Amino acid sequence: MTTQAARSYGPSALGEGGRRFTELALTMARTEFKLRYFGSVLGYVWSLVRPLLFFTVLYLFFTKVVKLGHGVPHYGLYLLTNIVLWAFLAEATGNAVNCLVVREGLLRKVRFPRMVIPLSVSLTATFNLAMNFVTVIVFALASGIFPSVSWLELIAVAVGFIVLGSGIGMLLSALYVRFRDVAPIWEVALQVWFYGSPVMYFANAYRHFGHVFQQIAMVNPTATLLTQASHALIGGHEYPSAAARAYGIGPVLGAIAVIIFIFALGWWFFVHEAPRVAEKL
Repeated sequence: MTTQAARSYGPSALGEGGRRFTELALTMARTEFKLRYFGSVLGYVWSLVRPLLFFTVLYLFFTKVVKLGHGVPHYGLYLLTNIVLWAFLAEATGNAVNCLVVREGLLRKVRFPRMVIPLSVSLTATFNLAMNFVTVIVFALASGIFPSVSWLELIAVAVGFIVLGSGIGMLLSALYVRFRDVAPIWEVALQVWFYGSPVMYFANAYRHFGHVFQQIAMVNPTATLLTQASHALIGGHEYPSAAARAYGIGPVLGAIAVIIFIFALGWWFFVHEAPRVAEKL
């Protein structure tokens, strides 16, 4: 059999049935979610403890030492929301990098849609995001913020992060099969991205580099999504919309276009590489 023929008959990314694909992805995600905390005393509580501990350290540092959020109402809620959203992105992409390699035995022995693996990683991270966001809502209510219609925008923000994380995850997982340097490179890139995004500070900090720079910086998907999340959850003139921070809707549309492009690129590259995954592991 020629190489081209082997590719044609190799397991594809999507398989043949949409229902089977969905069931497999959900089953793998649920199994991974349960196994992650199996045998631990606190169990699922660990999914809440980690972002809360990170939030506590950053909150104390930036409010007591740097005094970054000094005088800004609900800075703690702003920081917690951003950490929870960023934690999802870091988990969805970080765990996706080697998701194919660690399942080498499964990939060699069983024929199933390869796309199930990176998407199940994203689904597992989504389960954690949903649990962690319960803490955000409780914190918001405890801070005296009452539910409003604008909170529904948080669903769109979460979807944006999920699509972005899934796209990056598909791309990284397929690249890692070929290039093992992807893992350390992504760790560094993720750190740079973290500090370049308004997670701890506000997006108006970009204005120190000029009006044009702030508009360009808001094309960064995380900058737009995080800014809009705080606007939807907290509101007020201290937390304007992403469009207001970007001085127009253009950069916001650009950020949305970047998310769609990354997802499409990740999807295309993974589908292209899927039939050859097992032989390259």
